[in-house]
Amino acid sequence: MSRIRTLNHFAFFRFTDAYYALDEEQKAPIRAQLLAGLREAAERVDIYQVYPARHEHDIMVWSACNAEEVGVAAEFFQRFARATNPLRRWLTPTFTMWGFTKPSIYSRSERSAQEIDPFAEERKRYMVVYPFVKTVDWYLLRRDTRQGMMNEHIRIGKQYPQITQLLLYSFGLADQEFIVTYETDDLNEFSDLVMELRGSDARKYTERDTPIFTAVYHPAEETLALF
Repeated sequence: MSRIRTLNHFAFFRFTDAYYALDEEQKAPIRAQLLAGLREAAERVDIYQVYPARHEHDIMVWSACNAEEVGVAAEFFQRFARATNPLRRWLTPTFTMWGFTKPSIYSRSERSAQEIDPFAEERKRYMVVYPFVKTVDWYLLRRDTRQGMMNEHIRIGKQYPQITQLLLYSFGLADQEFIVTYETDDLNEFSDLVMELRGSDARKYTERDTPIFTAVYHPAEETLALF
């Protein structure tokens, strides 16, 4: 994938009691309408199973668009609202977060081999995604001090080459500064990575990195058919 700026939007939904009261013959066209609308709203859409990993949400919709043009966000939000608002009787939005990709100021390479391609045809079994906020003291540190701590962070990440990451920037656009997204086939290995990162110096400058969403990938039709 060539380096392009992309918009990535994560929307969480819970199906309503009215939806669960329907029989399968009635549910199927609702799911088909939802999926068709979502696929018209973005260049790439993946739908993940969230429940029962978290009780507040049933599914997570990950939408990705090329964002080289300045009007992309407004146009995507309009299409997404048109796709989901007519289905509010059956589907309740419970949480959203979004951000843009951009080159890291701490990495010399244009693109890491461990960077997630939002438009890739194949996905790993699990996605873990969470909002992230640094402390004020972090931004007041000298650039070389921050670089040193990020070098340690990058070194630890490279010890787990099977785990891929996508970092999104939301500064001034949402409550979080970043959205951190990981793909993995092994949740135990991912937990080991996070445990090791917790002991790095940069951890002292983390203000918030919750809520954490662990989601399971299936093809979109299969995810929706679970509900």
